[in-house]
Amino acid sequence: MEHLTKEKFLEKVFNYEKNQEWKFEGKLPCIIDFYADWCQPCKIVAPILEELSEEYEGKINIYKVDTEAERELSAAFGIRNIPSMLFCPADAQPQMAVGALPKETLVQVIEDVLLKNKAVEN
Repeated sequence: MEHLTKEKFLEKVFNYEKNQEWKFEGKLPCIIDFYADWCQPCKIVAPILEELSEEYEGKINIYKVDTEAERELSAAFGIRNIPSMLFCPADAQPQMAVGALPKETLVQVIEDVLLKNKAVEN
């Protein structure tokens, strides 16, 4: 799992400085976990995201954004509660979920939101 700085976020996810409208820059759909080291629910979600990044390797990317270090990035997305996760399909609008979601829910969102278009093609 890769930690994103603002610069990496602009390059790999969405360049909000150049584009008003959402334009996904990545090659694979992704989840962005907005977290902080002091946040207890974030610590519960972290190992689940590790597992998912291995299970879905090559299909999705999972990124982490430290809201303490990347305040401007967090503000750009209106992050007020953590953990917050931004689900970014390759060719649709992103969706935000707030709170420590259980693995089953995350798998469902990955399948329904991030990979749903892929299933249709096969």
